[in-house]
Amino acid sequence: MEHIDQKLARRGLSLPAVPPPAGCYVTAVPVGNIIYTSGHLPFTEGKLLAEGSKGKVGDERLEAAIHAARIALLNALASIRSVAGSLDAVERVVKLTVYVASHPSFNGQHLVADGASVLLGELFDERGIHVRSAVGVAELPLGASLELELTVQYDPLYCPQNG
Repeated sequence: MEHIDQKLARRGLSLPAVPPPAGCYVTAVPVGNIIYTSGHLPFTEGKLLAEGSKGKVGDERLEAAIHAARIALLNALASIRSVAGSLDAVERVVKLTVYVASHPSFNGQHLVADGASVLLGELFDERGIHVRSAVGVAELPLGASLELELTVQYDPLYCPQNG
């Protein structure tokens, strides 16, 4: 079985350092064999630098917002890895929630969320099939274009030599 880190590398991707919380909370918390993440923004090197990561999303910024969703997902996966020890410990992606700062007439939030959903499927195969909500909102923290939450089931006893 190909490891998640190998799948990331094959796509030219890597997980960033765990993003620091922007307030009084943690980025991920385990409850039994479930890991819940806080909302993750599309930070690159600690800043909203990537195209599509700031401001309201409309039809003209759709592709950039899809890319930003992938960046936010990588940040959420970094938080999950910090709790689980390895993304290979993830047994199932349970739920993805994507909030999109949207222009009033924009109704393609589901397309933005697909940026993260497709990558989850590529990385986790059948384990990446999940339920999802994609919600348009007026504003998000720090002027971000989107915020993403992820819930996964994992094996707390996972050990690389056993996996």
